[in-house]
Amino acid sequence: MTATAVQFQDTEEQQQIDFLNDVVAKQKTAYGAAPYPSLDQRRSDLDKLSTVLRKYKDELAQAVNTDFSSRSTAETMIAEIMVTLECVKYNRKNLKKWMKPSNRHVSALFAPASNKVHFQPKGVVGIMVPWNYPVQLAAAPLATALAAGNRAVIKMSEFTPATNEVMRRMLAEAFSEDQVAILSGEAAVGAAFSNVHWDHLIFTGSSSVARHVMSACGKNLVPVTLELGGKSPCIITNTTNLKTAAQAIIFGKATNAGQTCIAPDYILCPKNQVEDLKGALTERYKACFPTLKGNNDYTAIINERQHLRLSGLLKDAETKGAKITTLNPANEDFAGTRKMPLSMVENTTEDMIIMQDEIFGPLLPILTYESMDQAVAHINNGPRPLALYLFSFNRSEQDQILTQTHAGGVTINDCLTHIAQDDMPFGGVGDSGIGAYHGKEGFTSLSHAKSVHKKGRINMGHLIHAPHDRFMHKLIYKYIIN
Repeated sequence: MTATAVQFQDTEEQQQIDFLNDVVAKQKTAYGAAPYPSLDQRRSDLDKLSTVLRKYKDELAQAVNTDFSSRSTAETMIAEIMVTLECVKYNRKNLKKWMKPSNRHVSALFAPASNKVHFQPKGVVGIMVPWNYPVQLAAAPLATALAAGNRAVIKMSEFTPATNEVMRRMLAEAFSEDQVAILSGEAAVGAAFSNVHWDHLIFTGSSSVARHVMSACGKNLVPVTLELGGKSPCIITNTTNLKTAAQAIIFGKATNAGQTCIAPDYILCPKNQVEDLKGALTERYKACFPTLKGNNDYTAIINERQHLRLSGLLKDAETKGAKITTLNPANEDFAGTRKMPLSMVENTTEDMIIMQDEIFGPLLPILTYESMDQAVAHINNGPRPLALYLFSFNRSEQDQILTQTHAGGVTINDCLTHIAQDDMPFGGVGDSGIGAYHGKEGFTSLSHAKSVHKKGRINMGHLIHAPHDRFMHKLIYKYIIN
């Protein structure tokens, strides 16, 4: 890159940072003037978001396809547009109930009085969006922010420029910048975004970047929701229906070519089941994707950097003794494309990079185990994953996994689908994230639960005031303290 190009890039970055600072100031002023939007206003905002999503859905699908070089339109419609519209619909339907102050108990010592928890908008929310699902991971948190009565600034990934432009036009049609604003930019903009004194920040992305984001937020004591990822396991048992499991695993791993935060990262399988499992996976993959290179249903890797990273993982594993089985049903040559077929990886060791970090692509290690206790120990010895998948109809096996392991969320006998359950929270635990932003938990995360203790005209509180040797104090000591 020439010096002139670097200077131009720096100028664009600075323009985005200046815009960020300006729009945050505008939104904070606007929030101060209207700190508690009514139910009707919030429903209207959700309706506007729904309307523009439907209007721009085809443009968004084409833009995402452009950014990926090949992104399945069906995947965009289902995993991005449909999931987000359902989120908007669910928030709108339940908003009146969520906004209602919650009645709480008043102990006899403080009666007569009332206790209520009021859910107050936090204010201006920052939303940092990754490249893998740029529509859903911008618009779904936005829907939650609007339902909770907040304003929002969205930072899109620099790797999805075509999508970012459509999102910018779409949101500008529905909202003024002092309510919803959007920007993009590279590392400098991301750093500036993290350092804003938000009223809440939602970050979706990698654990390594999240550490920098959380450190920046800590300086301003900004509350955060971190949705990360990790090595999400699939567990096969001796009671598993392998055909059913293979259907779900191929769906989970091939969707977006594995570039999904809750994609199955690896499989734990009894030794005696491995060959049958591989056969079932191969058969299912071929049925779904008889060809890959020109198949519009099969998504490409987002950019060359990620493609090289994934290729490096395979090379490192193979060099260190792993057995690689690549599923390429039509024996195609993928040179000149970023299409990458699914590869099953066996005989892995802990020193292989593929077993150390989240894969985030169509590589699937298959690990063996002797007993369920051994499988549980393997999961528990690593960082807590964002998702866990168990394939078993056996109640005792289900109970063991649910009670003895930790994960952000669990789907039993399927993959990915727990994220689309609108009435449940979605988020990680520990290394895989902090907090949740789906369902009612999303509304409460982006609201301040303000405790309100109200006294009426009759106030008996003075009975416990000084002097402290009166009759009421003796009763308190006798019946409550002693």
